[in-house]
Amino acid sequence: MVTLGIDSSTQGAKAVVYDAGAGKVVASAGVNYGRDLPEFGSPEGFLPNADPRVRRANPEMWVRGLELVLRRLNDSGAPMGEIAAVGGCAQQHATVCLGEGGDFTRKDCPIWMDSSTGEEVASLDARFGSALRERTGSPAIERFAAAQMMKFSREEPAAYARTVRVHLLSSFLTSLLAGEDAPVDVGDGAGMNLLDLRSLEWDAEICEFAAPGLSARLPRIYRPGDEPLRLAARFAEFGLRPGIPVAPFTGDNPASLVGCGAEKPGCAVMSLGTSDTFFAAMPGFRTDPDGFGHVFGNPCGGFMSLSCFKNGSLARDRVRRECGVDWRFFDETAFALTPPGNGGKRAFPYFETELTPKHDATGIEANFDWSAAAPETKIRAVVEGQVANMRERTRWIGDFNTVCVTGGASRSKGILSAVGDIFGAEVKTLDATDSAAIGGARLAAMAVHDRGEAK
Repeated sequence: MVTLGIDSSTQGAKAVVYDAGAGKVVASAGVNYGRDLPEFGSPEGFLPNADPRVRRANPEMWVRGLELVLRRLNDSGAPMGEIAAVGGCAQQHATVCLGEGGDFTRKDCPIWMDSSTGEEVASLDARFGSALRERTGSPAIERFAAAQMMKFSREEPAAYARTVRVHLLSSFLTSLLAGEDAPVDVGDGAGMNLLDLRSLEWDAEICEFAAPGLSARLPRIYRPGDEPLRLAARFAEFGLRPGIPVAPFTGDNPASLVGCGAEKPGCAVMSLGTSDTFFAAMPGFRTDPDGFGHVFGNPCGGFMSLSCFKNGSLARDRVRRECGVDWRFFDETAFALTPPGNGGKRAFPYFETELTPKHDATGIEANFDWSAAAPETKIRAVVEGQVANMRERTRWIGDFNTVCVTGGASRSKGILSAVGDIFGAEVKTLDATDSAAIGGARLAAMAVHDRGEAK
């Protein structure tokens, strides 16, 4: 069975045609918003603003990006007529506000990078405290819809009054494909501070506190196993067959969970990039007792956790440069010269304000004399310190049989050995290129299979 997966990310859109039986991508196309749609003035995928806390985008850019990536895919000779279903994802937390006629009542939509809602987050904290995390899976977060809609309703009350639907970008794109008002799936819907994860219903009390009448403006909830939507006739111009199933889009992180094949408990994914991210499926709903990890719905059923560690690959590179060594020494030689555990020597690079746990940028913090140590000792101390912190902060999730490591740093033999030693699990490397789009394609295949429509 061949399915289509679409990923609408911060800087562009990607579409893959996926052979579910063979487990491989057979065609793909991409769009970069800055390069391919320069008329929107968003070289990095968002509108420039003098206030670095404000990160917004013109929703018309996302519409154009969807159409352009489908056109490019069709023009490339991809087997569009063989596609049996469509699925996908979008950058999490971006909100789209629509009026009665489908017009955008909020012309510039806040995206996941927006942090301009500090006052609103303080209001949510003051009203609900830890109960917000216990009910919605996350503490009050600036980019989440609860704070964003509070700000919108306060600052633009007339525009909010004209708003009849508050979509996430994922459910908005699904609505375009289906030609009807689409639901929001539990994976992305959990990243709003509005969804009660025990009942999987909108929390009426939190919604009303955030913005008057917000509950009535939110889409219905899509749960795993619900009836998919159908592709609208107008998408025949891209070579697709109208009427094929459309699985409601999820967020990019839940989609990546599925795209990496980690949708079942026991397997975790560690993405080592600018920031390090750790996510894993959970069989039931529970929250991080320390309040750092987020809990989202798993689009395959159950739940998933996600924790972000801001000091990631850039911090490792800074340590490498400070030690005056090349990457081969950092990735291999340093670990050949030092024993696992490093004699108890650990260090953590707080070069950026850390999220997990919260910590100011103070530089290297070590339990030994950092200045006098050999480069190999410093390198192992930092790598093992980062991995040990990741294990400690995710221990509440449970144990893992397998840890799949992806991202640029997954090529490091030293880092992989540290992950295996500290997690006590089998370590696998993944080429997670297009994992979010592949996750969308796999979810489309699951929706077809679950309804007995597979050919």
